[in-house]
Amino acid sequence: MKIAVLPGDGIGPEIVTEAVNVLNALGETFELEEAPVGGAGYEAAGHPLPDATLKLAKEADAILFGAVGDWKYDSLERALRPEQAILGLRKHLQLFANFRPAILYKELADASSLKPEIVAGLDILIIRELNGDIYFGQPKGFRRSPDGAFEGAREGFDTMRYSVPEVERIAHVAFQAAAKRDKRLCSVDKANVLETSQLWRDTMIEVAKQYPEVELSHMYVDNAAMQLVKAPKNFDVVVTGNMFGDILSDEAAMLTGSIGMLPSASLDANNKGLYEPSHGSAPDIAGKGVANPLATILSAAMMLRYTLGRAEQADRVENAVKKVLAQGLRTPDIWQEGATKVGTREMGAAVVAAL
Repeated sequence: MKIAVLPGDGIGPEIVTEAVNVLNALGETFELEEAPVGGAGYEAAGHPLPDATLKLAKEADAILFGAVGDWKYDSLERALRPEQAILGLRKHLQLFANFRPAILYKELADASSLKPEIVAGLDILIIRELNGDIYFGQPKGFRRSPDGAFEGAREGFDTMRYSVPEVERIAHVAFQAAAKRDKRLCSVDKANVLETSQLWRDTMIEVAKQYPEVELSHMYVDNAAMQLVKAPKNFDVVVTGNMFGDILSDEAAMLTGSIGMLPSASLDANNKGLYEPSHGSAPDIAGKGVANPLATILSAAMMLRYTLGRAEQADRVENAVKKVLAQGLRTPDIWQEGATKVGTREMGAAVVAAL
């Protein structure tokens, strides 16, 4: 199995190193090849997604991705900013289905922003469509306002759009995932305002006829945002579009105590995937050895499960993380009074030891 290792920027190299150490400790034979991406890609080849990096990603069976972004690149034109690397990979590899589990480990109940009784036992799977919506819709750009009260003023515009096949594709993924869990699927949209969302809802209802064993419900995105902090355990599987999913999955992350605990998988139609932590590059703490590597390690576990066909090894990694948390080890983002505060390397080494 060939794995493209793309550490990226900020804390990316630190957390990816620990995930690679975990993979190497499993006793499997993986071919790991590293390449620059994001700001590192721009420094190496003048583009956030160099041709050689994209070639490696296409050839690999799976991609382990760190994080991209740094304030020093904010002055670059948008096409050259580090964040374009991840958008480019999603587009070129047709990674349309993003899986973001939000699981609250019992040892971290007090680290959540909400009361333990509200979040204890939380286990939500958010499935986000990645290739469409306002992020990729055309036309987009800048122009002078053609009419209205601000005629002639400079304005920016983006286009939200979805086709029926795009929605059907992610709907099947979501229904199949829900069928393996509690058989409840909540589709989140804004159908009371947006034509795009009305098409989304109509398509979800049509696809639901093929999955009679799964209960389909619908919720407007603003209400979903409220319910995630009011009664999050009422959700099982949530499916939504690109922009709404971007926002709701980060909100759900904080229910788990820290976004540093949230892994993710972005899959194509054949389960080839890009695996990354849900958090960003955090340049303010880069190099300080305090970043939480657990989301990246858990992303590697998802890679073992979904793409590499190593479910038993995935279980081993996830159980090792649970053991480490039970031992009271905590990086600063999840530290609580009475726990043992450790750094990035110490946490990674503890997971390896627990294996």
